[in-house]
Amino acid sequence: MAVQRMDNVLIVVDDLDAAIAFFVELGLELEGKTAVEGQSVDRLLGLDGVRADMAVVRTPDGHGRVELTKFHTPVATSTGSRAAVNSLGIGRIMFAVDDIEDVLARLRAHGAELVHELVRYEDIYRLCYVRGPEGIIIGLAEQLS
Repeated sequence: MAVQRMDNVLIVVDDLDAAIAFFVELGLELEGKTAVEGQSVDRLLGLDGVRADMAVVRTPDGHGRVELTKFHTPVATSTGSRAAVNSLGIGRIMFAVDDIEDVLARLRAHGAELVHELVRYEDIYRLCYVRGPEGIIIGLAEQLS
């Protein structure tokens, strides 16, 4: 077996504090925050003069992590914050939640909005996509009993 587990997913952001607040409100825990720079970072990323701040948030079970990074240099490029769910690349991260209505209400206080609507998928899930800060799309899934 080549892969043991997935370590994290990276999201490049412009407002690191807003992204941290969004994911903490979702229920993730701030694992740590640091600044990165230097030759090893430049070589790893294939960029020159990297200076960035990063934070890692993890799911309460400790198995899933999201790395949030704000690049100061070189300046991050944008593909647009209003990309559709079916855009090429990583479209969203899905999180299992116990009470989807409560999570939606809390995230809306951080400027989040439904991408379209909350739906019931058969008798298995209630699902929705939410657009958060800087256009980050997350999915929420509440399993029905």
